[in-house]
Order: sequence, then C-alpha cells, then structure tokens
Amino acid sequence: MNGLCDAAGTVHERASAPVRIVSLVPSITELLFALGLGENVVGRTGFCIHPRETVRRIPKVGGTKDVRLDRVRALAPTHVIANVDENRKETVDALAAFVPHVVVTHPLDPEDNLTLYRLLGGIFGREAQAEALAARFAAALEETRRAAVAFAPERVLYLIWRDPWMTVSRDTYLSRTLALVNWLTVPEVAAARYPAVELSAATLARVDAVLLASEPYRFTAQHAAELASLPAFAGKRVARVDGEMTSWYGSRAIAGLGYLTALRQRWR
Repeated sequence: MNGLCDAAGTVHERASAPVRIVSLVPSITELLFALGLGENVVGRTGFCIHPRETVRRIPKVGGTKDVRLDRVRALAPTHVIANVDENRKETVDALAAFVPHVVVTHPLDPEDNLTLYRLLGGIFGREAQAEALAARFAAALEETRRAAVAFAPERVLYLIWRDPWMTVSRDTYLSRTLALVNWLTVPEVAAARYPAVELSAATLARVDAVLLASEPYRFTAQHAAELASLPAFAGKRVARVDGEMTSWYGSRAIAGLGYLTALRQRWR
C-alpha cells in the first residue's frame, strides 16, 4: 500500500525489512503490540508501560518531552513514531535528521483511531490486524453512542495537573471522547489546548462534576476527598478516573469506550 499520509503531511511507503521502531508515544507502543509488531519495537519512553510484561525488555530513550537523541541514534531505528501533543517539535525535527522515517500522529476525534490503525497497519504490513481493530472499535463506538442517549449532559472539569491546576480544552481528543457520553468539558472556549484554571467559585458554578485523572498527574483518593471537603465544591461530585482509559487512543481506546459508558451508567 502506498500513499499513507501522517499528521505532518508526510507520505509514507510500505516499510521494507528489517523494521526497527522507536515509539515515543505510550498509547502507540501498546498499539504496535496489538498490531503484532512487538518484536520490531526496539525503543520506547519511560512512560510506555503497556503491555506491562513484555514492554520491560525494550530499552528506554528518556521521556516523551525529554527524549535522549543519543540513545535513539544508538538503536539505529528505521522508524520513529511521534505525536504532536506528546513530543516536542524540535525533538521530532532533530530525529528526522538521522532517522529514515519519522511518523507523526495527532488523533483529535475518537474516529481518528480508525485512521491511526490503518496508517500504522499499512506502513508495517499489518493491514489485517488493523482492520480487525477497526471493526472492534467501530462496534464499541456504536454501543457507546446507543447508551449515551440515556445520559443527560453534564459539565465536567477534568483536571490533569496541579500547581497550577490544568484542564483540557474542547479541541482535544480527550474532551471529544468524554463528549461521547455527554460529559462536556469546561471551559467551553480556551486559547490553550491544556489551559491553567482557577478553582474559584466562578469556575465551579458552571460545573456539575470534577474528574481527577490518574495521569499525567497521579491524583489520589485523598486528593478527591480534600477537594470535596472545600466549600466551593459543595454539591459537586468529585471523583478519580482512569486517565489511560479516558485519554489513550490506539488499541486502549476500545476498552476505554466501554469504561466510560460503564462509569456514566453507575453515575446515573
């Protein structure tokens, strides 16, 4: 298959053997294994932790934001897979100087998972596996949409960081995924994709629930209890959610849709 275009507009040919992949995106590392490419993954970030038992054998090349170029170079990859949100542009540009193929991803909608499966499946000769994942995702998406008819819209403040408090704009994959179950993120409009926010009475007045993500900041049950005890949070539901299930695209997104649907059903 030819003419496979990534998020940077680069057209990729089908890879020829031997294939050596460095993944700089945790959810895509997991997806590569789901596509049957685990043996071809020669490098990962320290945040690439799934599949947990098998990924441990793969050398680390730093974090998503502080990639060690020297470590990547030493692994002699044929392909590096990066992401617009996860990785710095200057890092990707530097990698392109010595890696033959840099594949840039940027899912923004849940449906973009279908394109992602087919892009990687096409590049690495795993079309059948990609179509199997696509069928499973499409079925899960349809089931979520059917269930969501029963969910009244709720405005949620989804917190991903503290000091400063940070949330997500509606122009993100995470926000658009939450919208599938009628969780509408606050603020409605933001200049930044991941804006800082004040936990003020004015902000919380527009919120029905506050969701504390387990990543990238690891919010705990204690954090939830502390916030729920504050006067400004009176009458607001405050709960922790699995950040991998809500924000990871790729193969994890299939289970993630079921997770969100079940969570909303329990909250009704």
